[in-house]
This record gives sequence, C-alpha cells and structure tokens, in this order.
Amino acid sequence: MPKVELHVHLEGSMRPHVLLELARRNGVDLPASDEEGLRRWFQFRDFGHFVEVYLACSRVLRAPEDFQLLARDFLDAQAEQNVVYTEAHFTISTHIANGANGGEVLDALEEVIGEGERRGVRLRLIPDIVRNIGPAAADLTLEWALAGRGRGVVAMGLAGIEAGFPNEPYREHFVTAKQEGLHVVAHAGEHAGPESIRSVLEICGAERIGHGVRAVEDPSLVAELRDRGIPLEVCPSSNVCLGVFPDLASLSFDRLYRSGVQVSVNSDDGPLFGTDLTREYLALHHTFGYGPEELAGLALAGLRQSFLPDEEKAGLEKLFRVS
Repeated sequence: MPKVELHVHLEGSMRPHVLLELARRNGVDLPASDEEGLRRWFQFRDFGHFVEVYLACSRVLRAPEDFQLLARDFLDAQAEQNVVYTEAHFTISTHIANGANGGEVLDALEEVIGEGERRGVRLRLIPDIVRNIGPAAADLTLEWALAGRGRGVVAMGLAGIEAGFPNEPYREHFVTAKQEGLHVVAHAGEHAGPESIRSVLEICGAERIGHGVRAVEDPSLVAELRDRGIPLEVCPSSNVCLGVFPDLASLSFDRLYRSGVQVSVNSDDGPLFGTDLTREYLALHHTFGYGPEELAGLALAGLRQSFLPDEEKAGLEKLFRVS
C-alpha cells in the first residue's frame, strides 16, 4: 500500500548500522561495537533511555556526508515500505551547536532529496524549534528554514518539552515563517493536555498538530479541531513507549477518528521504538480492527494532509486509488 508519513524525526530514524558507521568515522564511543549490540541497546526501556539514544544519534552527525548517509538510508527504508512521500522533522540547531556548518548541511540534504525525487521517494524537511533550548537557537532554525525554501524545506516546526516551557517566545518566529511562505506545525498534546494544543493554535498558527492525542480530554477542543480541519499526526507506538497511554488499546486514535478529526498514522522515531510506518498500520488493524479500506483511507488522508502542492497531491492520489 502506498503511504505518506508526516511525523518522523530524521535523527530518530537512524538505524543501528548507520549509527555504527558514523561513530567509527567520527571517533564517538558507543555502548556496543557491533550491530547486534546496538540493536539490543536500541530496545526501548524508558524515557531517559530514549533521550540517551536520540542524543547519540545526533552526536555522530558532523560532516555533510554524515547527513547524506543518514538521509539516503532513511529514504531506502521508506522505499522498502512504499512510503512515497515524507515530511521529516530535523533539529538543525542541535547540529550547528555541535559544530556543523548549516549551509553545508542544507546543500548536502538538498542533493539527497534530489536523488530521492529521481527514484520516486520524496522527502521534505521541517526544521524544528526546540521550546526548552531558547530563542537564540530558534533564530538559527528560522534562518536555516528560510534558506531552505525551494530546496526541500516546506515548514517550520515546534518541538521539545511542553510542560513549563511556554510557546510565546517563538510567536514572531512563526509569524515570519508564515509571511515567507512556510507552513507551520507544532508538537502539542502529548505530554501536556488540551491547553498545550490551544496554545500552539493561537501563538504559532499551527496548521497541523504533532501528536495531539490528549485533545480527547476536552470535547470542545475535539469539536474545534474537527470543524477547523486541523489534522493530528498520531504516532501510536511512540505514545505507548513514552507513557502517554499504557497500551495501544487505550490510545485515543480511534476516538478521534470516529469523532471526525483528521488523523494520520506515523512512526515518530521508528528504530528507537522498534517500529516503522508499516508496523504502525498493522498495529491499528490488530488493535481497532481496521480493515483494508479503512487503512487505505488513512493513507490517502495522510497524503491530503501533506504540504505537497495541490497538483502533486492529485497526481499521487491517482496512484493511491489504483493501488
């Protein structure tokens, strides 16, 4: 089944063999020295372990060719699943802080994006501001995002810790991004409740919400999301692994879906949670009994919720309907 993925982090999609290669290149010590050992280390234990692995994946990215290796392997994995279009979050401020040259990174990723286009696996980037890092890093993110317009960047995002870190300091960043033709997405309603979702709608002008699954705690918010057509990018396995819900059966996906809220299916940080987009669709089938027609409908909904130009969506929609 052809699929689209709208919520996945490029750094969090690093597979063990890529992490091993990059660590060797750059002299970074890891807890294991072979792929099997890294696979065991990748097996999710708790949030602290997730952060440990995620930061290790970010730390080994130094030179432009490192980012190219990651992006090429990511596109290979997407192609294996017939994920024909992806919008991936990318935290450029972390890499600049680690010494990478932002312009060189953009050039390198643009090259890989072009390669993907030629083989029918499309990738677009969403550089994200991290709430808990501060406005200086946000300035760098906005600058990089604007430089990337027409070169693979389609939107600017907001990520990081929700509770205790307000969105207000980034209001003008998102005003500028919108004025300059970028779309806006924001993580919210994952580890904080409905008030977090309302905040990114008002302050950031978010067009899509990353996660948003705690909207169900406020029926009036669910109705607003439905009526305004604000899509939620739901990541089932991630929500269970990170303790948002105790298990898949408790996940609010089906309640949101049946309420008429637009939802898409996503993997978030697949290798870190032992999943990928195909497995996420299968999880929904096994948990909620969705059949082929409903799963295909969700895939098509993801395409329609994407930031592709309308004419490109129409072309891909023919492929989705034939399949």
